[in-house]
Amino acid sequence: MLFRVDPNSTVPLGDQIAASVRRAVAEATVAPGERLPAARVLAESLGVNVHTVLRGYQQLRDEGLIELRRGRGAVVTGGASPQRARLQERVREVVATARELGMTEAELLALVRTALHTP
Repeated sequence: MLFRVDPNSTVPLGDQIAASVRRAVAEATVAPGERLPAARVLAESLGVNVHTVLRGYQQLRDEGLIELRRGRGAVVTGGASPQRARLQERVREVVATARELGMTEAELLALVRTALHTP
C-alpha cells in the first residue's frame, strides 16, 4: 500500500494518511484482515510525527474502516467495503467544498436532507 503526503497541502497530514487508506480500500488494494504499517514505521518513512499517523488511524477507526489493537497494530475491518470507503471520501470532499463556500453546518445538513428526500 502506498502512502503519500504533501506537506505543502492545506489538508492536515493525518487526514492525508487516512485518505490514502480509504483510497486503498475503495480500490480494493487492501482487504479485510490486512495489517497497516506500524505507526512508528509509517511515520519514519513519511518523515512525520508518530502522533500524526495515529490521528489518521484514529479517524479510520472512528469510521469503522480499521481496528486498532494494542500490540497488533491497525487492521482493516471486515466492514471496510470499497463502496463505503468511496462514499466516505466523497462526503469529506463535499464537506471541504461547503467550508470553502462558507456554508454553515445547518445549511449543509439541509442540503443533504433535501437530497435524501428527493427521488
